[in-house]
Amino acid sequence: MSKIEASEKIDFVLTWVDGNDPKWLEEKEKYDTDQHDNSATANRFRDMGLLKYWFRGVEEFAPWVNHIFLVTCGQCPDWIDLSNPRLSLVTHDEYIPKDILPTFNSNVIEMHLHNIKELSEHFVLFNDDIFIIKPTHPKDFFVDGLPCESALLGVISSQNINDVFPHILINNNAIINKHFSKKEVLLKNKNKFFSIRYGKDIIRNIALLPFVYFSDFRDMHLPASHLKSIFEEVWEAEPEEMRKRSSNRFRSINDINHWLIKDWYICKGQFFPRSPKWGKKFELGIEDGAGEYIRNQTGKTVCLNDSIDTLDFRMIQSKLIDAFECILPDKSSFEK
Repeated sequence: MSKIEASEKIDFVLTWVDGNDPKWLEEKEKYDTDQHDNSATANRFRDMGLLKYWFRGVEEFAPWVNHIFLVTCGQCPDWIDLSNPRLSLVTHDEYIPKDILPTFNSNVIEMHLHNIKELSEHFVLFNDDIFIIKPTHPKDFFVDGLPCESALLGVISSQNINDVFPHILINNNAIINKHFSKKEVLLKNKNKFFSIRYGKDIIRNIALLPFVYFSDFRDMHLPASHLKSIFEEVWEAEPEEMRKRSSNRFRSINDINHWLIKDWYICKGQFFPRSPKWGKKFELGIEDGAGEYIRNQTGKTVCLNDSIDTLDFRMIQSKLIDAFECILPDKSSFEK
């Protein structure tokens, strides 16, 4: 039996916002500036109307979870039953420094999660566009107390000059390269960086071997396994950078994000290699097949990334609801 199985202490953290809430919109407009990048567009905060399927999926396919923390600015769907003993509503002002609130920046919300008092050492972070759609086991997330992750290298690029995201990844990698030697990391953890679990993705890792520094770590946009202690370690290692880059009200080219925490424990070798095919990310309005992927339960997890503001949202939303109803038709104990 693994350490994590013995303790049965894996928590789930779900971040959520209702971008249609008039009070929230009024508050956002007080601070919103005339930005010319893509950090504050409406789709970044759009509620897809699928939240109940997240809770149904957890109850049906991850009944072993210890506790769920729903993180919001104070909002809560009226259908959620907060009397459920396995659910806690956590507001931003409970764990984020007051002087940087209110925040509309998911990076800020996520980079301070280790301050949630009752949160277990082992936890899994979900955004509200990431769902469990097939039975899971604790070992899908942690093995022998180590987070499961895919150590896949990549390169940063962009086709949109107004996209802030590549800048955030560069900031992450600047911190990683300051603290870790790529050559030493790969030598020490070659079995984890070149695991057969990655399939053809190993080819990219091999191709990037000549690069002196880490240029990027790919992320699958799926549930992220984390250790509170690694969050604390990174904050202690770079207190000034962490404060400076985790305080912007809106996404900024100066941000870092929680992928830095993942990259950090990968470089330390404190992870268990996992196949990237355990789930899939779909760019809604660009990629087809999300409904079929859910209905057929092709993978264990799925990300429904709402990244463009020109899609036919209602049509796509209807198809996704139909797919979720096929596999999760019954109310969960988290619904009134």
